[in-house]
Order: sequence, then C-alpha cells, then structure tokens
Amino acid sequence: MTTEHASSKNDILFARAQQSTPGGVNSPVRAFRSVGGTPRFITRAEGPYFWDADGKRYIDYIGSWGPAIVGHAHPQVVKAVQDAAANGLSFGAPTEGEIEIAEELCRLVPSLEQVRLVSSGTEATMSALRLARGATGRDKIVKFEGCYHGHADSLLVKAGSGLLTFGNPTSAGVPEDFVKHTLVLDYNNVPQLEDAFASMGDTIACVIVEPVAGNMNLIRATPEFLTRMRELCTEHGAVLIFDEVMCGFRVGLGGAQEMYGISPDLTALGKVIGGGMPVAAFGGRSELMQKMAPIGPVYQAGTLSGNPVAVAAGMTTLKLVQEPGFYDRLSAQTAKLVEGLAEAAKEAGVTFCADSVGGMFGMYFSATVPSTYAQMMAGDKERFNRFFHGMLDEGVYFAPAMFEAGFVSAQHDDGVIAETVEAARRVFKRIA
Repeated sequence: MTTEHASSKNDILFARAQQSTPGGVNSPVRAFRSVGGTPRFITRAEGPYFWDADGKRYIDYIGSWGPAIVGHAHPQVVKAVQDAAANGLSFGAPTEGEIEIAEELCRLVPSLEQVRLVSSGTEATMSALRLARGATGRDKIVKFEGCYHGHADSLLVKAGSGLLTFGNPTSAGVPEDFVKHTLVLDYNNVPQLEDAFASMGDTIACVIVEPVAGNMNLIRATPEFLTRMRELCTEHGAVLIFDEVMCGFRVGLGGAQEMYGISPDLTALGKVIGGGMPVAAFGGRSELMQKMAPIGPVYQAGTLSGNPVAVAAGMTTLKLVQEPGFYDRLSAQTAKLVEGLAEAAKEAGVTFCADSVGGMFGMYFSATVPSTYAQMMAGDKERFNRFFHGMLDEGVYFAPAMFEAGFVSAQHDDGVIAETVEAARRVFKRIA
C-alpha cells in the first residue's frame, strides 16, 4: 500500500512512542488506524509544506487541522510569538492582549457581544453547553449525528435506536446518566428537528451544531435547516450554539454565521484564532455571558486561558486574514484544488467528487456530494485509503481518514495546486 521503508525514522519513532504513549500518539486520528501504515513524525513546517523525520517534504492539506490559514511559520506570527515569549510565558493574571483579541473577535463575528477565552475547542463547547443549561434551567441538549464538538462527556454520543430516542455513549468511561439528556438527530433533517421541539421543546436547553461540518468530512448545512433551527430555538426559549471551532475564520471573515445570515445565541471558536497556538473562545449575547462567574452562577476557569504567547499568535493571524482580498484568494485556490482533483478522477474513471467553502474542502469517493452522515459513510473507504497512501508516496499529505475535511492556506499558490493535481492524476490512474 505504501513504499515506506521498514527502517525509516518514522517507524523507529512510532515504535518508541508506543512504549510511553497510548497508541503512540496524543490524538487518535494521528495514529493512521483508519488508513493503515506508519504515521509521519513532523520535524518542521514552512508555508504550504512540512517535512517528516526522514527529511521527506509534503504538501500539507491539514494545516494543523485548520489553524495554519496563513501558512506554516509565517514570519509575522513567529515574531509575535518570540516577542511575547521574551516578556514571560504565563502570568496567571490579566493582560492587555486578552482585551485586544476579545475586542477583535466581537468586532469581526456578528453575534458576539462578549467572549471568554479558553485553551481548546473542547473547553469552548463544554463551557457553552454549561452556560446554556445554567441560563435556561433545562437539561436536554440537541446535537446532530456526525458533528463532533470535542470530547466532553455529554457530547461523545451517537444516535439512539430510533427517532427521538436519546443517545448512547461513544466512548468507554462515559456513564449513561451523562448522556441521557442528549438527543441526537440527523444533520439537515428539518422535519425531525421540528418533531423534537414539538414533543419536548420546553425541556431543551440548547441546540449545538457545526453550521459547516468538518468532522464527517466537509458537509454544508442547508439554509433551510439552520433557519428553522433558529426559529425553533427562539420560539421555545432554547439557546442556539454554533460550533465554529473549525469553520470560524475558515469559510469567511465573519464565519459561517455571516455567510448564512443567521445569528446564534452562543458561538464556540478555536483553531484559526490561535494561529497554531492553544487559543479558543466562546461568546455571544451579553445577557447570557453575564451569567458567567465571577459575576454570575455558571462557573468556568482555566489557568492558561488567554495565555499571552498564544494570544499574540492568534491576534497576528487575525490581522493577516483581514488583508484586502484574502478570502477571495483563499476561496479561489481551494476551488481550483477541488476542481482539479475532480477532473483528474474523471479522466481516470474513478467515482469521486469534491466540494469547498472558503479555505475548507471535502473529497468524497461517491457520485454526489453528501448532505448527511449516512451519505458520507456510504463512500468507498477502501479506495480512499489507497488514494491517501498513493498521495502520501507522491509527497502530498491529506487527512489520514475519509471522514475529515481538508484545509488550504494562503501559501498554496498555483504551482502548489498544480503539483497536487498532477500527483492526483497519477494516483487516480493507479487506483482506477
């Protein structure tokens, strides 16, 4: 399946890592379990590329799973980090940088009036859920099959056995009691959402959704789905939470909510706002955010929240993405990539399609772009795995799982895109 050599440094490092770390990795998808083979251990990155322990260069289409929107090791971001680090790594006390990035987020994202900084997307969504429950006095939450909102207990849930049944834990160590209030519905299914609110609307604390899903590959929410969701939450007094940890500042400057013209009550952000450093945030209407400690009854805290070095990286990245024409160029390059891949697959007679929104893209080994989790799962996983390893051999690094979105940076120029498409043309012919 792959030409990697048994004595490669990647193999040696992976064997060593498995002795001290479960599965040899610190986040499961990095282990290549879905596609097989040995993970690449990365030594450095620059622009649209990174290099592994054997010195092989790859065109990178994960971009640290989204944050590297301006390219790896951007000189301005690196300098900001160096300057901040020289003044101290962490204080456990407020800094002006925290105020500046909070003000910038509130200025750029339509629904944000106040925000609280945290260190990870999981912290952001977990805290938003707690706030929604605290504000409404209700327990039940609605999420959608295929949307991943971090590894908090009440969110590690798969669909129940039938319509409008509550979910089951998808991880050992999560008690049934923790998820008994989590209702899992089908993404983009408006009638099912209406039925849920008709039967239990006065007990639903919140609905949480990825408005552009990136964890069942790239799947767009339909405008009708999000519009009806907003209407039902308003009608029943439930809190609408947009999880824009992945799509925020990826699909456009104001996120998916600006693209769809829908204002959620709370928003979770991450990835791009840290520029590759651990920064995330949740925020929304002031009347909700005022319920957070220390001025309200909903508790949340974090020793490293608003870390000055991380905030410096995020603030610099946010300034760079506001340069004139940034998102027009990013969207055009991403579209050029997916169009080239689709044409290469068509030439080889391989069933394949692709889609993109802003700097996010999806590749599907199916005839049509999926709109639900079930449609995504019906794709040809075995052929994807062959494509993945073929591209890896060609020096192109896509996400090591069929169910993950991809990311393009501002440094993926025409030459990089053309090199990728030519490599794909060779691989598609081999797997046809």
